[in-house]
Amino acid sequence: MLSKDAIIALLSRTDLFGGLAVHDLQACAASFREVRFAKGQVLFARGEPGTHLYLLVDGRVRLAITTEGGRELSLRHAVSGDLFGEIAVLDGGPRSAEATALTRVIAYSLERSIFRDLQSARPAIAARVIPFLCRRLRDTSDQLEAIALYPMEVRLARVLLCALNTRRVSPGPRVPLELGFSQTELARLVGASRPKVNAALGVLETSGAIKRTLDRLFCDPVKLAELARRDDA
Repeated sequence: MLSKDAIIALLSRTDLFGGLAVHDLQACAASFREVRFAKGQVLFARGEPGTHLYLLVDGRVRLAITTEGGRELSLRHAVSGDLFGEIAVLDGGPRSAEATALTRVIAYSLERSIFRDLQSARPAIAARVIPFLCRRLRDTSDQLEAIALYPMEVRLARVLLCALNTRRVSPGPRVPLELGFSQTELARLVGASRPKVNAALGVLETSGAIKRTLDRLFCDPVKLAELARRDDA
C-alpha cells in the first residue's frame, strides 16, 4: 500500500489534480482506496454507470470500444501515473469505453459521490475540471485525425515515439524498446489489422527507423520523428 505522500506525488502529476495546493491534494489523497485486478479482468464495461475513477499505480489497462460485429479499437493504454474512468464520474453518464487489465494491476479508486463532495468543498478542484476535459477532447481529436488521415507508418511512428517518451532510455541511434504488449494490441491502438501493422513495421525497418528482434524493437528516435511529421507518406 502506498503512503499518502506517494499518492499525493502521483496526483500532482495528473492533468486533473496537478496544480492544486498541498492541502487540496492531501484531502484528495485521503479519499482514494487501493484496488487490485488480475490480468485479463474487466474493470468496467461500456455502458455501465461510472461509480469510480482510478489512478493507476502499477500495470497496464486498455481503454477500448467494441462494435457489434466484434471489431475493437483501443482508445489508449493507461500506465503508471495515469487517471482513467474519470469521464463518467465527472458527468454522471454511463461508461464510454471498456477497461481491461492487460497485466496485473494495482490502482487507487475514488468514488463519484466523494469526488463531488470534494468539488463542492474545494473550488480549486472544480476549477480543474473544465481544462482537464478540454485536454481530453484535444487528445481524442488528435487520435481520430491520426486514424482517419495519416498513413499506417506515420501512426506507428507516433505510437513508438510516445512509448519512448514514457520510458527512461539512454540516448542514441538505437534505443531498445519493449512495448509490453502484443502486435495484436498494437494494431488495436492504431485502428488497423495485424497484417497491415506488420507491413508498416516493415516500412519503418526499411527506412532505418527501427530494427526488430524476437523480443524487442531498437528505435532511432530521430528517424521516427521525421516519419511522424509526414502527412503525405
